[in-house]
Formats: sequence, C-alpha cells, structure tokens
Amino acid sequence: MRALHDLALGMRFAVSGGREGRLRTGLTALGVGLGVALLLAASSVPSIIDGRMARTDARGVAATHSGGVARSDTSFLYIDASTEFHGRPVSGTLLRADGAHATPPPGVAAVPRPGDMVVSPALRDLMNAPGGTLLRRRLPFHDAGTVAGAGLLDPGELVYYAGDSDLSTDRGAHRASAYGSDDARDPLDPMLIAVIALICVVLLVPVIVFIATAVRFGGERRDRRLAVLRLVGADARATRRMAAGEALFGAGAGLAAGGAIFAVARHFAGSIRLWGMSAFPADVTPVPLLAALVVVAVLATSVGAALFALRSVSIEPLGVVREAEPRARRLWWRLAAPAAGIATLVLTHRFAGKNAALHTVPIIVGAALTLIGLVGLLPWLVEKAVVRLRGGPVPWQLATRRLQLSGGSASRAVGGITVAVAGAILLQMVFGGIQDDFAHPDDSTGAVPTSSAHRHGAPREADVTVQVSAGDMGLARRLATSLGSTRGVSGVAATVEAYATPLAGTSARPGQGGGAITTVTVGDCASLRAFARIPSCHDGDTFVSRTSAATAVDDRPGEVVALDSGDGGHGASAARFTVPYSARTVRALPGWQGESHAGVLATPAALDASTIGGAVTWARVWTDGGRSPGTVERVRTAAALADPAARVDTWVDEARDRQYASVQTGLKIGGTATMALIAAGLLVSAIEQLRERRRLLAVLVAFGTRRSTLAWSVLWQTAVPVVVGTVLAVVGGVALGKVTLDLLAEPVGSWWVFWPYASMGAAVILLVTLACMPPLWRLMRPDGLHTE
Repeated sequence: MRALHDLALGMRFAVSGGREGRLRTGLTALGVGLGVALLLAASSVPSIIDGRMARTDARGVAATHSGGVARSDTSFLYIDASTEFHGRPVSGTLLRADGAHATPPPGVAAVPRPGDMVVSPALRDLMNAPGGTLLRRRLPFHDAGTVAGAGLLDPGELVYYAGDSDLSTDRGAHRASAYGSDDARDPLDPMLIAVIALICVVLLVPVIVFIATAVRFGGERRDRRLAVLRLVGADARATRRMAAGEALFGAGAGLAAGGAIFAVARHFAGSIRLWGMSAFPADVTPVPLLAALVVVAVLATSVGAALFALRSVSIEPLGVVREAEPRARRLWWRLAAPAAGIATLVLTHRFAGKNAALHTVPIIVGAALTLIGLVGLLPWLVEKAVVRLRGGPVPWQLATRRLQLSGGSASRAVGGITVAVAGAILLQMVFGGIQDDFAHPDDSTGAVPTSSAHRHGAPREADVTVQVSAGDMGLARRLATSLGSTRGVSGVAATVEAYATPLAGTSARPGQGGGAITTVTVGDCASLRAFARIPSCHDGDTFVSRTSAATAVDDRPGEVVALDSGDGGHGASAARFTVPYSARTVRALPGWQGESHAGVLATPAALDASTIGGAVTWARVWTDGGRSPGTVERVRTAAALADPAARVDTWVDEARDRQYASVQTGLKIGGTATMALIAAGLLVSAIEQLRERRRLLAVLVAFGTRRSTLAWSVLWQTAVPVVVGTVLAVVGGVALGKVTLDLLAEPVGSWWVFWPYASMGAAVILLVTLACMPPLWRLMRPDGLHTE
C-alpha cells in the first residue's frame, strides 16, 4: 500500500506546480505522444498489407480450368491495357461482356459499354490536370463512371476499365466468368526477411530512444522537488517511487495523446502519398497484440528511463548532489552493448556458416544492441570532446561551459539522430550489397540493335519496345506509321514474331528434323535489317539468321517448322512453314548483352503472318537523344492509339525484383516518418531545455549580454554534440553494415553511402536550432527574473 501511495503521489505531482508543472507534463505527453503515434502506425502495417492483398485478390480474375471458360451470360473477355505516365503506373483493363449479366470488376457497377470507361478518382484528376492532355489522348474513351474504393489498392491508385467491342481470343484476350483470385503467393525471400528485421530495428530503436528522452523533460525541477520531499521525511526509496509515478503519469498522458494524434492522422492517410503509396483510413488499424505491446513497452521504457536518470543523483534533504562537480563518465559499461552486438553478428557468421539469410534473430539482437550502445557512448564522447576546451569568443565559451557542466541533456537530444543516421547507413550498405541478388535482365522488352544506329561501331539497343499479343502485319504497319511520325523517334522496326519448332521426320534432308526451338520473324526489309546484316532484300525473300555458334540453331533451307507461341502446342492445328531453298544465310547482329536474334527472317510475301497461331506483334523504337521522358510518353500515346492493349517498355539494364522494390519503398516511408518524428521531438526537447534555463538567460541579458551572443551560444552548444554524434553514427553505421554484409555473405557495394545521411542529420539539427530562436528571444525578457 505504501508503494501505491508513493506512485499516486508522484502522479499527483505531475499535474501540480501550477502553470510550470502543467507545461512540463504537457511537453512530456507531447514528446511521448509523437513516438506512440509512430509506433501505432507501425503496428498498423500488417493491417494495411492485408487490406491491399485482399483487394488485390478480389480484383484478380478467377483461375480457369485447363479447358477454359465457356461463353455464357455472365462471362466476359479481358486483356491488360496498363500503361505508365511520367513514372506513375496506370493499371488498365479492356473488357467485353458476353452477355447482359457479365460480372463487373470490384468497385464497378457494370461492365463498361464499348467506348466507355470507368476511372479512379486519382486518374480523373490526373487527366484533367494541366499536363494531363497526353494521357487523356492515350485513353480515347468516354468517362462514364468512377471506380469505388473496393476496386482500388489505395486512394491514389491510377486505375481504369474500358469497354472494347474488338476484343477477341484471337487477338490475345482471355475469357473469364468471375473475379477473385486465390493463387498462392510467392514466399518472401529469406534474405529479405533478414532485411525487414533490420528495418524494424533501425526504425523503432530511435523511437524508443526518443521516448526515453521525452520522459526526462523537466528532470532538474523534479530533482529539486524530490529534495524538498526528503526534507519533510521521505526516504530514498519513496522518492524513486514518486519519480516512477510521475513518469507513469507522463507516459499515460503520452499514450492518450499519441492515440489522439494517430486517430486524427489516420483520416489523412489517403491524401498522404509517399513514393507512390498511400492507404485507406479503414486499413490503418493497429493489430491488437502489437498495440498492447506498444502500451507495455512505452510504460516500461518511461519508468526505466526515469529510474535510470536517478542512478547518479543523490537527492538529499538539503539539495541535489548533482549540482557539485560532476565525475567523469565510465567507458567500460558503455562499450559492453555495442561490443556484444558486434560479437553476436561475428560469432553467428563464424559458427553458423554463410546461410545468414535464415538467421534473423542474431541480426535483430546484434543490430539492436549495437545501435542502443551508440546512445550510451555519445555522452562519454561529448564529455571527452569538451573537457579541455578553453578560451575563444564569448558565445563559444558559454556553449562549451554549459556542455562541460551538463552535457548529458544535449547528448540525449542528439542521441535519436545518431541512432537514426547510423541505422540509415547500415540499411543503405545492406541494400547496396544485396541489390545484385534482386536484379534480373528485363528481357521482356526484347530490345534488339539496328544497323542504322551505331555507338563506337556497335549496334545501339532499341530505346523503347511495343508489344501486342496478336500477330497482325496490318497492325505492325500501323504501329510503324504511328510511331515513325512521333516527335523524337528516329527509327522503327515493326515485325510479327513466333516460335518455330522443326518437325521430326519432315525435313527435306535425310536424317534431319526435330531440332531446337527457334524464332520466325516477319517484317519488311527495313525492319529485318534491325536483326541481321542483309545486303540486299526484296519482298518475297527469306533469310536464315545465324551467329558464329551456328550449331545452336537447327533451321535450314528445306526444313519444315511448326509455327506457334512456343508453349509446345505445335500439333496438327499449328501452321507449318517450309524454309525455302532460296533462303540466304545472313549474320545475326548481337542483341541485348550479346544475345542474337537468330532464326528465320521472312518478308510478308514469303510468309503470311495471319496464319501463325500465338504470334506477337513487336515494334522496336529508336529515339533521338536516348529515352527522354517526353519522347517516351509520346511513344506510349502513339502506341495506345494504334492498339489500346499495346504494352510499352523502356530498355533498361536491370529490373528490380518486386519484393525487393516493395521492401525498399517501405524503408523510405518508414525512414521519412522516423526522421520527421526525431526532428519534432528535438524541437520539443530544445524548447524544454531553454525553459529550464529561462532565469539564467534573463540574468545574462540583465547584465548586458547581447541577445545575438546567446543565440550563437545555443547554436554552438548544439553543433558540438551534433559533430560528435555524426562521427559516431558514421563509424558505428559503417562497422555494423560491414559485419552484417559479412553475415549475409554479400560484398560492400560502396563505402561512401554515409554522406547523404550524415548531411541529413546535421540539417535536421540546424533546422531545429533555427526554430528555437523565436522562443529563445521571448525567454530572454526581463520578466524571466520574476519568481513566486
């Protein structure tokens, strides 16, 4: 009962003391509340992901049986017609109802009629905005409705569904009768699990550090009040219980404030779009178990920080011993945590082998211990950095003397930035080391060289490719005309392509046939010259394109091949083509990364492309001056006008794995939120420290100290811990990144990734210091000398 009484008395002290006491408690509640709001947002991430996945599955076309879906009153044809506009993906689908009761997509009342489309609100705003004219031309449909939230992954997604009467299965469309996909998702890569664990540690440790700092607002006033309680008979244990009660009240108020901040902020989740992602407010709901862990962690951290702050303070009836000459901080126990963290990672790598992607627990423990250890090292380093500083201008002397007497407060304020910067350096090093494992050739573009464009004697790859899932020479000619007349386009090669399989026993040459799958390309002479060195060409000619490794291709004059889509369907229904004896052998030009477009090259008069089942129409586009955004957007529009289902890709060296890209996007969003929280918390902490020194500032001004001198002293007082903290963050982040990459068996991509993050941390401190100038000016007024 005595302990409960002391706790209750401490809670009562948190709201007593008049205006100063309420302000101190308010600052604590605000600081803790900011951290709680971010933790609640983090605990909502599983709900956000589940909501997105549920809507993704709901709007996916239901899986069909091997026999396909029969035409009925509820069936429909569909084909993907997605595009991109200045880097923003636009998800599009062309639909054609088979009957009056065709199943509409989620969020859509009915399948759009031919020529109509329904669009998401964000897409409509983008089309109607200045600069959206090109996108509006690309979607030449009548705006007949809006896609509701049930059909969107997030409020800012760009989505449209359009009706097209020309859809058919012969032109690449598929038939379905319902929506709702339950396909099993690919399991997350084990290495990404380890990276996600690192992200959680890096983003949450600074928040915990910040909360621990926030509950110590007004520590000097609290210690003096506890000394008064000792004078009236309270013992040391009672004062600690009262301090714990005061911290509990501040943490409880912070939980309430954080809940209120989170409840208000979640309503704006749809309007906040970071790196292409937002969320519906209904999805931003904390997981109950994680929310309970947040409450427990905040309360435990608050009480622990308050008691830890009293470890070196002897509160006696006649005062606080801390006001005497402070003793030097000890180093050995401050090195214990980072040394244990590094040792955990090193020993795991040594004894567990190089399959480190599966060892998420050692990574979490090692990274957390190391980052938390940096917070303990920072006050010792600041003390050693300022202990011998003497002389200099008056602002410098005021700043250094303040740091020498009580550098702990300044170090705590910078501790969050130190941990955040060190964590960002760690993650950037890890991402730089593993990025090659999540990159693959983007061979979907099918980029090939052209003999008319050379770079240092070598053919230049196509800048943009256009693909339509239908073999149609008429479409190829339309694409060539539409794209060729587009501003910024220097050349176009439009062809119809299919796979060719030599048929066993049908070769004109005894003992031949049944060779490897190759390709057949149909196009005019100008387009075929993009694939091989053809000295002379006329409509009706056929060529056999070979590389130096001629044995890899089995097609030859007199060979009979089956033309199909390459999926093995070259039965009796597949078109057959006999390579004429007049076909000339030509040298294939090297394509993407040295691969060639070897196979049969035929002109339209030699091979009717309309007889080829499963053929694809391609258009390779070369532009002036590379892939400038404006030219690419014009190419996309020209291709869509020729065929709305045309797929446009830009040639790239590598395409990031989707899982890797999603994790990297989550890191950017979380890092931005964490840095914003730290900045806001630093501002609150700095203002609280200024209020603690209000009387001292007023005395200095009364004795004639210039206000500018005091302002510069505040800046220098912040700059010294920032410099020390930045150096510590760089060293700690780089060392931790190197050890973690060794654990993941990955090389270091770059040793200089710390420059942007170190600069960002310094910039945050500078901005916070500048924001403190207005309250500093008000606190230096003479009425600060008044007391009661």
